[in-house]
Amino acid sequence: MPKIRSATLVPLFAAVLAAPTAALADSLWHPANNEAGFTFHPDHSTSTKTRAEVLKELEQAKAEGSYYYLQRGLPVPSRNTGPGKTRQEVVNELLNMSPEERARMDELYGDN
Repeated sequence: MPKIRSATLVPLFAAVLAAPTAALADSLWHPANNEAGFTFHPDHSTSTKTRAEVLKELEQAKAEGSYYYLQRGLPVPSRNTGPGKTRQEVVNELLNMSPEERARMDELYGDN
């Protein structure tokens, strides 16, 4: 009787231990034995876009110039949305800040 029990329990126990790792095979994140503790595999994802949609986005990125930066792994520069504030405008905003706004800024950034 003990041989039958161990012959049944050992494979069952092995299957129970292997089941969580088998579930990770379909995910983007896999456990790794390194400092990060995981690895990222984007090729394991499924896309909802068609090939035509992806090619259209690629052509748009090339036309607007962001493809150059993305291709090299660089951040895309922000577009100029217009003139910024002058120094005096910023100082005026600071001086006209309500006590509630000032308390919130002190909470966020510390009161130096």
